[in-house]
Amino acid sequence: MTHQDLLSVVREYESPLYVYDASKIEAQYKRLSTAFKGVKQLRIHYAVKALSNITVLKFLNKLGAGLDTVSIQEVRLGLEAGVAPQHIIYTPNGVSLEEIEKAAQLGVQINIDNLSILEQFGTRYPDTPVCIRINPHVMAGGNTNISVGHIDSKFGISIHQLPHIERIVKNTKMNINGIHMHTGSDILDIDVFLYASEILFETAKHFDNLEFIDFGSGFKVPYKAGDIETNVEELGKKLSKRFNEFCKEYGKELTLAFEPGKFLVSEAGTFLAQVNVVKQTTSTVFAQIDSGFNHFIRPMLYGSQHEIENISNPKGRERFYSVVGYICETDTFANNRRISEIREGDILAFSNAGAYCFTMASNYNSRYRPAEVLWYEGKGHLIRKRETFDDIIKNQVVIDL
Repeated sequence: MTHQDLLSVVREYESPLYVYDASKIEAQYKRLSTAFKGVKQLRIHYAVKALSNITVLKFLNKLGAGLDTVSIQEVRLGLEAGVAPQHIIYTPNGVSLEEIEKAAQLGVQINIDNLSILEQFGTRYPDTPVCIRINPHVMAGGNTNISVGHIDSKFGISIHQLPHIERIVKNTKMNINGIHMHTGSDILDIDVFLYASEILFETAKHFDNLEFIDFGSGFKVPYKAGDIETNVEELGKKLSKRFNEFCKEYGKELTLAFEPGKFLVSEAGTFLAQVNVVKQTTSTVFAQIDSGFNHFIRPMLYGSQHEIENISNPKGRERFYSVVGYICETDTFANNRRISEIREGDILAFSNAGAYCFTMASNYNSRYRPAEVLWYEGKGHLIRKRETFDDIIKNQVVIDL
């Protein structure tokens, strides 16, 4: 998408606004598929939590993706988007047995990550196929907020508890058809990922009727010029070779599964906001926009850096700005960032806004959540309306006092 495309969309649908480029999503999907063309059976389950708009889910399903879901609501969104139940894997954490039962009734693949629920579910539904989420105690990246494979993580069943898993499976005679792991986001060292994969292969040998092995995801995408990213081509070459070898050892052709979210949609997203005020203090020039961490929380929550470009004045003289929001708390998007000269009314574009941005938006300060647009075949298509005051109050119950 060009600057003019973005400006035309924001003129039509106003700011703040999320815009997603369908062609980039498709390119990322094809890139991952091509990297693993060496395996006979590949399944890519898109992680719905990254960006859950139904139109985006429909588009990914059209490309051939299944879905990775973490709640019964995400399962229902997938079904609403027309995704077949058998192409949806449900991987919750800390939910009730009742919710897992509801998901099973909808016909999706169940993935269980704790011993207690595994035993309860296996006792009640021994014939229902179940995948087991293993914690290999291998950590991806360096941020414990996004690395979920470390030993104190709440996710997965410890690899050291494999004897307990085997006991439950033997006693309940339940049907284990998959093994799964997810070490977390921002995988940088492919050898570390391959090491974790070996733990998964060893675990798989303990189960006779597997249909697939799910290696999670966590592929890092570049957030700024020169930023490092996961080399999926190298990973595809190395893991495909090892996976094919394992299938021969196992005596059966298994499906290799992934569940990418950020990798597929992050770079496709742009967040657009208008500058309300340029405010200079004794030491800082602030560009204050018509948004805040209620719409775009990642910089404040994770310390993530998103490129910011003034698309209204891209060739202007660069100055240093701190870009902040309108929330009645500290909501800083960037400190002393070099940006083309900003004027009041200019539109700023935040890159890599496709993943974990709108889905984490809120109504804090009673602000409306923004609209969403899909740029598809050279045109912007509204895929979520901007909220109104009626949306803010519609579920409130006013009583006489």
